[in-house]
Amino acid sequence: MSLAIRPARPGDAAVILAFVRELAEYERLLHEVEATVEDLDAALFGPQPRVFCDIAEWEGEPAGFALWFYNFSTFRGRHGLYLEDLYVRPDLRGRGIAMALMRRLARRCLDEGLGRFEWWVLDWNEPAIRFYRRIGAEPMDEWTVQRVTGEALRKLAEG
Repeated sequence: MSLAIRPARPGDAAVILAFVRELAEYERLLHEVEATVEDLDAALFGPQPRVFCDIAEWEGEPAGFALWFYNFSTFRGRHGLYLEDLYVRPDLRGRGIAMALMRRLARRCLDEGLGRFEWWVLDWNEPAIRFYRRIGAEPMDEWTVQRVTGEALRKLAEG
């Protein structure tokens, strides 16, 4: 059995979108997916990409992905890495694929001198929460996520 992890490359946007849709279905959020292959292709492989992706392959076939970007901590005075999505296809779970993706990102943090590695997890996703606790992640219970989108975003921008 072989596992390989590689950076996403042009031509991978369709498989990345398939992973996004599978993850959204699991999270009961498929109705919120608006992304297209073209959107992901432009974001990941355009002239100035601001988001990055690692793809895990099991026996040469796409098995999962980690989509991430850099953030910044004013308190630490350094960039960090924010994991937007981590997903492994259900039939391939339990083989160390998610762990390998997380280790790769943790190694990137250390190699680049990044101040932290963070992500969100849905509060009902017990399997993911257990996995994250096993790797040493700590919940940030005192923080509440805030978001402005759609019409509210337009109104805020227009004053």
